[in-house]
Amino acid sequence: MRAKTKLIHAGIVGDEATGAVSTPIYQVSTFKQEAVGKFKGYEYSRTGNPTRHALEVLISELEGGVAGFAFASGMAATSSVMMLFGKGDHVIITDDVYGGTFRVISKVLNRFGIEATFVDTGDLSNVEAAINENTKAIFLETPTNPLLKVTNIEEIAKFAKDKGLLTIVDNTFMTPYFQQPIALGADIVVHSATKYLGGHSDVVAGLVVVNSDQLATDVHFVQNSVGAVLGPQDSWLLMRGIKTLGIRMEEHNVNAQRIAEFLSNHEAVSKVFYPGLANHPGHELMKKQTTGFGGMISFDVGSAEKADELLAKLHYFTLAESLGAVESLISVPARMTHASIPSERRAELGITDGLVRISVGIEDVEDLLEDLTQALA
Repeated sequence: MRAKTKLIHAGIVGDEATGAVSTPIYQVSTFKQEAVGKFKGYEYSRTGNPTRHALEVLISELEGGVAGFAFASGMAATSSVMMLFGKGDHVIITDDVYGGTFRVISKVLNRFGIEATFVDTGDLSNVEAAINENTKAIFLETPTNPLLKVTNIEEIAKFAKDKGLLTIVDNTFMTPYFQQPIALGADIVVHSATKYLGGHSDVVAGLVVVNSDQLATDVHFVQNSVGAVLGPQDSWLLMRGIKTLGIRMEEHNVNAQRIAEFLSNHEAVSKVFYPGLANHPGHELMKKQTTGFGGMISFDVGSAEKADELLAKLHYFTLAESLGAVESLISVPARMTHASIPSERRAELGITDGLVRISVGIEDVEDLLEDLTQALA
């Protein structure tokens, strides 16, 4: 089954009882038991819900995993995966990581004794140097947010396996349509499904896929214990969004390539970060481990003041948190998505006050280019 067909026909399709083509929304909290402990697959919706289960089977098949899990948000998904570890355990994490991930690991999970080291995972020697006796996993974000740095998933996964470590990959930017981390050796894949998988700025969700029965048991135990599960209505919305993921991702990719090339030749822009550009450090690696470059671009206009001038003039780019929607969104990471990262840390990473991030939508690219042209003038 090819990718676009799989998006529509994978998982649990429709409803056998009624013939409904769309999976029903089971808006129910509890289920009747025939006797104590004897039930028809479901007992309580925190533990399992038919609509959520259909979504979990779908994302598992799309990512090529053993089991999938749906959470109330991307951060709930990431936090739940991190709860596989305990006091004294150590995790190596990509340095240029989403601000929310940095915040929960450095300011919340550290309270429970989970240790973390942030390094540039694009260079294996950095990962090797960060290994401790208590290291349990390597957490990758590739491409990174917001600087679009690329990590070799297969290389890191092989290294991790040799060391007895788990490899966790945040696949939010690429989605399973463009990148398959489990096929490259990863053990766990995490998504902020709020973004491209949902695709319409109307649902907040997180997804996790694992590559083994043991990890499936462990993640389900955390999911059921903590209870940060996705509701049936949001599960249904996410399945509806996923059906058009292929055609959306292709359009995001085409539009982003055009815009990145335009920005890279504009005198008002000092630097452009987009892996689809031939001069991007991760360009060749992306061609090997993905089937597209995605719809995210970051570029530097020099200062916060110039960034604000740009934002004030745009018509088709909505100033907003989030990304991956049909409409084009724009943000200033230093003051928005990555504000939770200390300023000195942002400076080390290169997240300047003049850095602007755009999530390229699926509007007519000529309108987007005209909008950027007049705003940058």
